[in-house]
Amino acid sequence: MTSPEKTPAATALSPAPGFVPPESVRRVACVGAGVIGGGWVAHFLARGYDVTAWDPAPDAERRLRRLVDAAWPTLASLGLAEGASRDRLTVAETLEQAVSDAEFVQESAPENLGLKRDLLARLDAATPPGVVIASSTSGYPMTEMQTTAADPSRLVVGHPFNPPYLIPLVEVAGGERTDAGAVAQAARFYEAAGKSVITMDNEIPGFIANRLQEALWREALHMVANGEATVRDIDLSITEGPGLRWAVMGPMLTFALAGGEGGMAHMLDHFGPSLKSPWTRLEAPELDKELYDAVVAGCDEAADGRSIADLVAERDWGVVEVLRATGRLAGGEGTR
Repeated sequence: MTSPEKTPAATALSPAPGFVPPESVRRVACVGAGVIGGGWVAHFLARGYDVTAWDPAPDAERRLRRLVDAAWPTLASLGLAEGASRDRLTVAETLEQAVSDAEFVQESAPENLGLKRDLLARLDAATPPGVVIASSTSGYPMTEMQTTAADPSRLVVGHPFNPPYLIPLVEVAGGERTDAGAVAQAARFYEAAGKSVITMDNEIPGFIANRLQEALWREALHMVANGEATVRDIDLSITEGPGLRWAVMGPMLTFALAGGEGGMAHMLDHFGPSLKSPWTRLEAPELDKELYDAVVAGCDEAADGRSIADLVAERDWGVVEVLRATGRLAGGEGTR
């Protein structure tokens, strides 16, 4: 998959001495093997890495291998890296075993700040020196998570999007006590692993893409709560509307085109006054039982008898076709 043009901040950074060079990483440890962690496992295996995984759940290995098996046909259609194999997955019995010989660590534990702090501190204590530890957190700034680690300088955020084996984007950010070289090492490693990377200069709550997703999500909940639109209406409005344009270019350039030859300047002049119109309600609605039930029932109706596994397969193949149609596949060759 191709990467977006690098920002000056991203290209100016270089890994600090002492960190494992990104291009030499061969073994990745994935700590936490749920939907996100398991997705990371599938991605790294498809890119030809050796992967050691650990999760405290008693049935974690069975669920993880089932997830990888389900994702593998999609990954094969994208093009596996040389040597890529599901046989290169090892499931460790302890966290310490999982990271003992790791050259990069991806943490994907549940979104609980206390849990993240304790786990990152344990990972820091058990992981060899010079190895970057990245968190898949979807909202916590690293500054808030690195408070109890003995060496917070190597802790970074590596925020993926579900499913990590298919959606290219990773947002990378450090905390106040993170070494800039660790941020750069993580960014370069993800790029070597076939990801598109945004290296953030500043920590912001929810990062970039989740902030935008959250605004859309809140509006959707308000419309359901007020009986203004159904779940099916909302999804159709995106898949058959602006989502088609967003698959090619983002909302900013999309809006710039609405200004015709005058571009964004004309668009702002023409549509700027509508910003004061009461179109949006960005404060989150109260998630009471009525709204909760309406959203769940609406999704069941929209699924129309399809299981979660059916929907995952439909989503994955759909994304593959969009990536193929927009020229964002790397021709089936690995990046390593």
